[in-house]
Amino acid sequence: MAVVTGAGRGAGRGIATALGEHGWKVYGTGRTIDAAPPGGVAVRLDHADDAAVGEFFARVGADEGGLDLLVNNAAVVHDDLTGSKPFWDKPIGLGDVLDVGLRSAYVASWHAAPLLLRRPRGLIAFTSSPGSVCYMHGPAYGAQKAGIDKLAADMAVDFRGSDVATVSIWMGILLTERLRAAFAGNPEALAATAEHAETPEFTGHLIDALFADPELAGLSGHTLIGAELGERYGITDEGGRRPPSHRAWLGAPRTPSQVVVR
Repeated sequence: MAVVTGAGRGAGRGIATALGEHGWKVYGTGRTIDAAPPGGVAVRLDHADDAAVGEFFARVGADEGGLDLLVNNAAVVHDDLTGSKPFWDKPIGLGDVLDVGLRSAYVASWHAAPLLLRRPRGLIAFTSSPGSVCYMHGPAYGAQKAGIDKLAADMAVDFRGSDVATVSIWMGILLTERLRAAFAGNPEALAATAEHAETPEFTGHLIDALFADPELAGLSGHTLIGAELGERYGITDEGGRRPPSHRAWLGAPRTPSQVVVR
């Protein structure tokens, strides 16, 4: 049984849909979510409301007895995110991603951890991007992604000795509804972009394979590039495409240090 946050649209909806296709029962959360993923449950939930998040996970625990998979994807995406202006000339609201994006992932994981520990195997997967190591969309976005990768690294330390793993997954350029709309009337440009992009469902297929990987424990705490996971598991995207890794262009994930200071 899985929970996918921010499943109302974009990456979250694609991930929830793909997991449902693999037979997962999925609770998809979102402020504006309407349709449930296949075999799943749609839950209207504002991840800025800590009390409501706590009530939701309490409900999951009561109804399901535990949790196998949490996908932390919920984030505030401001309309001016991709503008080229410096951060002080953009709305201060871009900083909200540090609340619903970074802090909300911590809160969801805090509530989910006891439920995951009830199961024989558990996974927390965070959706992230190379923005954690390169300049992408400004400092608030970059800090959120770097923080997400660090949550995965440090939560793995606390879960050490258990059967719960944590990973952060760098997604590539996503063929979301918003991106497709930006190419309205220009199908040739969309097709060219698609050659270097991923569908939102691609990450969901990767997470399903990752959960079943007998070597999952060895990956815990690491930030993984989605396209490289596709190569690892022999998973292709829509139409048999193999999304490229942007490691050489945008940078490599940081390897978590083995030093633990308590």
